[in-house]
Amino acid sequence: MGLGLIVVEVCESNAMAALPLEDLEEEFPEVAIMRTDCLNMCALCKAKSYVMVDNQRVASSDRDICLAKTKEAIKQHLDQFYGAVEE
Repeated sequence: MGLGLIVVEVCESNAMAALPLEDLEEEFPEVAIMRTDCLNMCALCKAKSYVMVDNQRVASSDRDICLAKTKEAIKQHLDQFYGAVEE
């Protein structure tokens, strides 16, 4: 796990945990993936695929869509960060 600017957390009980999320660290060097036993959102965890991107919930009933939404959320965070640095 890298020391990321953006932290993506995933519950090991959620469907997203089955995906190779560490690939996001290669695609986005600013990202760190944290796998945890529980994120205390059990009702959501049972109902949908979800991750937390810098403490913001990203969810979908389909894990591939959730992954796409996760990438979009990462890009938005990076745009905000790098845009703020350039100003």
